[in-house]
Amino acid sequence: MEGKERIVVFSGAGVSAESGLKTFRDNDGLWENHEVTEVATPEAWQRNPDLVLRFYNMRRKQLENAKPNPAHYAIAALESKYEVVVITQNIDDLHEQAGSKKVIHLHGELKKVRSEKFPDLVYQTKKPEIQLGDLCEKGFQLRPHVVWFGEAVPMMDVALQESSKADMLVVVGTSLNVYPAASLIHAIPDGIPAYLVDPNIPNMDFSNNWTLLQEKAGVGMPKLCDLLIGQ
Repeated sequence: MEGKERIVVFSGAGVSAESGLKTFRDNDGLWENHEVTEVATPEAWQRNPDLVLRFYNMRRKQLENAKPNPAHYAIAALESKYEVVVITQNIDDLHEQAGSKKVIHLHGELKKVRSEKFPDLVYQTKKPEIQLGDLCEKGFQLRPHVVWFGEAVPMMDVALQESSKADMLVVVGTSLNVYPAASLIHAIPDGIPAYLVDPNIPNMDFSNNWTLLQEKAGVGMPKLCDLLIGQ
């Protein structure tokens, strides 16, 4: 890796959406016909853990049938020339399936579970469904290894450190309005080349080091990949 420029890629829900994985922001605050407060908060878990487990079991089954799209493959292809760190808001593993080697999941991982009592006890799921009564080694219920609304983002410090060492930033498939994740763009070194690929350009002041590609991830990201590899 020595001598290669470092690209930090910040990916959001728009990248997964093109592989058929729905996001709560696509449908007036509903996520697969559920209010986010029903399935993605600590209070929801305390109130109805069976519903929360069933919801994430459905997401896991949906992921089994999803495939990486051209945006995922374009991001992975950047590794032919650059050191690439992917920081993603997405909980699927499609970046890894496409070949990206270093992926930081800000909001957790769908294919992992953890103890509800000991958050450091994290396990790769060995089966698609997690049920009430499935326990960690210390006897406590397993829950999705996902950062819910109202919870801290454990990987945020790592992501900020990686962003501060970037030579180039690519933001793809995100509206930059989910905090604290969106604050990553303020951690990059001043003046480095930065690119945004998204059909919805947010209403914010972009300095002249930003290049804006107002296209879906699966269209704009391959174009940007060709541009960056051709440099």
